[in-house]
Amino acid sequence: MNKFKKIGLTALATSLVASSAYAAEVSVSGAAGMTFKSQSGNSGSANDHGKGIGTDNSLSFSASGEMDNGWSVSASTAFTDAAALSSNAVTITMGSMGSIATGYSMGGNAGNYDGLGGAYEEVDDGGTTSLSNIQIGSTARATNANLTGGVASGAATLGSAQNLGVTISHESGLKLGVYANEISRLSAAGADSFAGTWYATYAIGPVSIGYQQSYVSRGIPGAAEAITTDKTVGAATGQFTGDQYSVTMNLNDNLSISYADADDTYDARGGAQSLGVAALADVTMSMKSIQAAYSMGSMSIKAYRTETDNAGYVTSGGSNTVNEIALGLAF
Repeated sequence: MNKFKKIGLTALATSLVASSAYAAEVSVSGAAGMTFKSQSGNSGSANDHGKGIGTDNSLSFSASGEMDNGWSVSASTAFTDAAALSSNAVTITMGSMGSIATGYSMGGNAGNYDGLGGAYEEVDDGGTTSLSNIQIGSTARATNANLTGGVASGAATLGSAQNLGVTISHESGLKLGVYANEISRLSAAGADSFAGTWYATYAIGPVSIGYQQSYVSRGIPGAAEAITTDKTVGAATGQFTGDQYSVTMNLNDNLSISYADADDTYDARGGAQSLGVAALADVTMSMKSIQAAYSMGSMSIKAYRTETDNAGYVTSGGSNTVNEIALGLAF
């Protein structure tokens, strides 16, 4: 009798689990790419210059479905060329109440404000160092909590983080965006990290123009870096202020071109000259990028030419030029 009871309970449990599942659409998508890149200039070592052929492949899995209360759920996971996790995300859409999303390296709120786009990529694609405004979305300590919600083990000096972004779009073609990100610092030394940006774009017919300003300060104490030292946005003691503009034109349904210009200044906060010691000067890294993209159904050909001056926020960092042409195939 006990055996039959166990069988019955097992069957009941199985039916309950089955009844709580709803049909979902699962899809696999990806892209295959072949690239040719060359770099020249007088920045870095001789190994920084040359040319080569590479690949740029991606593979993504996604699923979506609707629950019995009318809400919908979607999930996605993307992989890199090396079969390593690139990003994952889960989004619950609650009708008119909005949506809740969580994930790892998915862009999140900051992904909508990280830089003006072009025909191919953002202006600093191909630059030796990313612009500071591209990194405004840095979060706090969570570094290994991306799969199962485990306890984070990131930087011991950082605490919680919060960010807020607001986007306003008008039927005239004008679009405005404002974003701010703050990370509290647990250590008594140093101040909280703060990063903010705003942008405006205006589209009229086939032409779109944009302008963006940004500010980044990690609140790290210590002596400011000299003008002859490489600067890292996430670890530098100074402040970064940047501005950029872009112009994009769609020549037809398949062909578009763009031009972008960006200046990003490292402020060493050296103060005025005192006791015969000169103040540390600011350093501005500049980038210019010309891009083009042509699509033919699932196939695309894209190219850019990006020039960087004062690479690495160093006055003696030199200049370089990067050219890339890529063939993309989506499936």
